[in-house]
Amino acid sequence: MAEQKTRPGPGNVGEFLAQVENPQKRADSHVLIELMSAVSGQPPVLWGSIVGFGQYHYRYPTGHEGDAFLIGFAPRKAEFSIYLMGTYFPEETERRQALLARLGKHRMGKACLYVKRLSDIDLGVLRELAEISVRKLRETYPNA
Repeated sequence: MAEQKTRPGPGNVGEFLAQVENPQKRADSHVLIELMSAVSGQPPVLWGSIVGFGQYHYRYPTGHEGDAFLIGFAPRKAEFSIYLMGTYFPEETERRQALLARLGKHRMGKACLYVKRLSDIDLGVLRELAEISVRKLRETYPNA
């Protein structure tokens, strides 16, 4: 089995964010840290170039298993990638869609939300999405 590439590392989150060139993206990153720390109850940890909060171990019926963060974000050059894996469960689809309709300017992958800047979205709605994600992952993976 291939070794998992995205893992928690020893990097310093503050030093990582200090390297973000765009000052607004750097400031928005600190807002996301506050929000995600509050929702997860966990401190930020670097997982490569992703700032993750909390951790859980998953095992699929196929036998594939690994570790992942509960929620997280990456301040990419063009936009933020905000990881909300717990919102992807089928039973959360209707609620996720209703919240995304109120969120503001964004695009959504399967479990990754993309936004250019936080001023484009409703942070209260983002918090609700993060809360759903953390709750669902903790229900599904009790070791989270």
